[in-house]
Order: sequence, then C-alpha cells, then structure tokens
Amino acid sequence: MRFLTAMNPGWNISLFHYRNHGADYGRILVGLQVPESGRQEFLDFLESLGHPYSDETAHPAYRLFLASRSAVKTN
Repeated sequence: MRFLTAMNPGWNISLFHYRNHGADYGRILVGLQVPESGRQEFLDFLESLGHPYSDETAHPAYRLFLASRSAVKTN
C-alpha cells in the first residue's frame, strides 16, 4: 500500500502481477510508464521504499515484446 500511496500520480501503472505461494510475502511485477524528465524522481522513489527491485528495460524479452512498436522494425 505504501508503494501506491507514495507513487507520483503522473506515473502510469501499465502492468501489475502479484504471485504468492502461501507465504506472508509475494513477488510483484510492475510495469510503469514514467516520463523521461521524471526518471531521477522515480529512481529516488524506488530507493526510498527500501525493497529490492530490478530495472528490466534492457532485458531481451522487453526489447522483443514490450518495447514501443515504433522501435520494432517491421517489413
């Protein structure tokens, strides 16, 4: 809940997946659209939460399936 209430309302949650296998914690995948001008604010926000996170922007799956259609060359 702290994540959602502290989040900048200008950031768009475009993907959310929560996975719990009966423990008192779970794994969460969140895709956010943040304007380039707000990148540093976003990184500061993530650090302030104190939870581990991973930026998957450079991951090959992101490049193949989630990147902007304009970035994908089509015939």
